[in-house]
Amino acid sequence: MFPETRLRRLRRTEGLRSLVRENAVVMDDLIYPLFVEEGIDTPLPIESMPGVSREPEAAVGDAVKAAHAAGVKAIMLFGVSHAKDAEGGDAMRSDGLLARMVRRAKDACPEMTVFADVCFCEYTDHGHCGVIVHGDVHNDRTIANLGAQAVVAAEAGVDVVAPSGMMDGQVAAIRAALDEAGHPNLPIMAYSSKFASGFYGPFREASGTSLKGDRRTYQMDPGNGREALRESLDDEAEGADILMVKPGMPYLDVLARLRDHTLLPLAVYQVSGEYAMIRFAAEAGAIDEDTSIMESLLAFKRAGADLILTYFAKRAGELIRQAG
Repeated sequence: MFPETRLRRLRRTEGLRSLVRENAVVMDDLIYPLFVEEGIDTPLPIESMPGVSREPEAAVGDAVKAAHAAGVKAIMLFGVSHAKDAEGGDAMRSDGLLARMVRRAKDACPEMTVFADVCFCEYTDHGHCGVIVHGDVHNDRTIANLGAQAVVAAEAGVDVVAPSGMMDGQVAAIRAALDEAGHPNLPIMAYSSKFASGFYGPFREASGTSLKGDRRTYQMDPGNGREALRESLDDEAEGADILMVKPGMPYLDVLARLRDHTLLPLAVYQVSGEYAMIRFAAEAGAIDEDTSIMESLLAFKRAGADLILTYFAKRAGELIRQAG
């Protein structure tokens, strides 16, 4: 007890603070989301996400090499398709945008670890994550399509597939499809606790998704924490190699509770709305941007994340190097 115990003793200098620091963010932790649009010639800035652009498909290799030069070791690819239809068929074709952008990324920078979002919201004309039947997404028809989509990504050379549609049984269906197609060693990172969140708004602009309605019949209710654990543990049982919580900051409790229930690597997605809040607050002079970036990333590590998807990955790399 005080005065014999003085917790401030170990906070006196940066050297002491760094020696006893429990968590740190390094570039090995970070995954950089990248939007790739076909049919454009120059990057298109996203107004609601200052500093983020849709990259032209033809220039995706340059964007990937630039990210790697900034210290980024892993990217997540999202396609902005101009060939939308009711089922997202372009994502299931070997010459579709999904396959093309994966090949371009791996050809340009083989050492980059490439994740591919496996979902249909960017490829459907209704903006939902699967096949619509009687006004709702049909679970079983959608997971069959997800298996086909994952195989397309695998054969294009992707390193990890990341199903994000929140369909029941999607991980098992994808694992079976990959194994049957000769890709038993390809990992699956499951968006396993993905909530129907208000923090996705800027992403829908970024990904060109024109959603009709909402996704509350398949994404999770924000009030449910125990159900989030059920969802994630079900995905683990189906064969997921990495589990993800999305969004990040509003769901740190879910991330921390999941850390206590699984030995799998955990990812967290610092989503577009979280990014925008930090950027716009910093532009208004309300907070210091760089301090807030690193503090938010540390919060994810402290809560148990091994991997962090963040649009701040390149800036975080600069800050980590400066601090090093």
